[in-house]
Amino acid sequence: MRRLLLPALALFLVAGCTSPSGRGDLYNRPLAANPSAFIAAELAFARLARDKGQWTAFRETAADDAVMFMPQRVLARDWLKAKPDPAQAVSWQPHAVYVSCDGNSGATTGAWQKGPTFGYFTTIWRRDPRKGEMRWVLDHGAELTTPREAPDFIESKQAVCGSRPDAVATAADEGAAVGLSDDRTLSWTSIARSDGSRRVTVRMWDGSAMTAVIDDRVPAPGQ
Repeated sequence: MRRLLLPALALFLVAGCTSPSGRGDLYNRPLAANPSAFIAAELAFARLARDKGQWTAFRETAADDAVMFMPQRVLARDWLKAKPDPAQAVSWQPHAVYVSCDGNSGATTGAWQKGPTFGYFTTIWRRDPRKGEMRWVLDHGAELTTPREAPDFIESKQAVCGSRPDAVATAADEGAAVGLSDDRTLSWTSIARSDGSRRVTVRMWDGSAMTAVIDDRVPAPGQ
C-alpha cells in the first residue's frame, strides 16, 4: 500500500552516538545516525514507483528477507516475483522517521493516496553499515476513512545512545514476529492474526525503556 514524492524537503543531519566507553565503533559512529538518509530512501522509493511502476519499485528496494501484509504476512520477494505493475502507482509522503542509535535501522511512516482512496504506511529500513545501502525489511499500510494531515515538518527522532535495554520483547501473540536493530535500540513487532486483523508496533529506546513510537492497528474485516 503506498504514497508520493514531496516537492521539497528540508533534511537535517542528526548527530550520531558513541559507545558507552566514548569510543566509536562499527555500529556507534558519530556520523552513522542520519535520519535524513531514511527520509531520502523513502522519497526515492516513491519516485521509483512513479517512474518505473509500483511493484517494480518494491522489488528493486526490498531486502531478501523483507515482509509485507496481503493481509497475512508474506515474504516480499516471493509475492512480488511475477506481480505486474498497476496502471497507476500509489503516491505517498513520509511524515515521521525514527532511527536506532547506531543509525543502521529506521522506521518511516506517513500517508498514501491512490485515486479516491487514501491511507497510511509504515516502512522499516535497514542500512548496510559498510556500503550505506538502504533496503526495506517490512512494509505495512491500510486505508483510512479520514486522510492523515501532512505535518509542517517531518518529525525526526533518534534512540538514546550511551545505554541499551537489557532485554527485548519476544513474540508471544498468535502470528507475531519481532525485528530488532543490531544495537537493540529500535524494535518492531508485527502481528497478523487468522481473522485478518493485524498490528505493527515500533519501539525506540528512550534511555530507560523501549517506548512505542508507531502503533498501527487494523481490525478484522467487518469489525
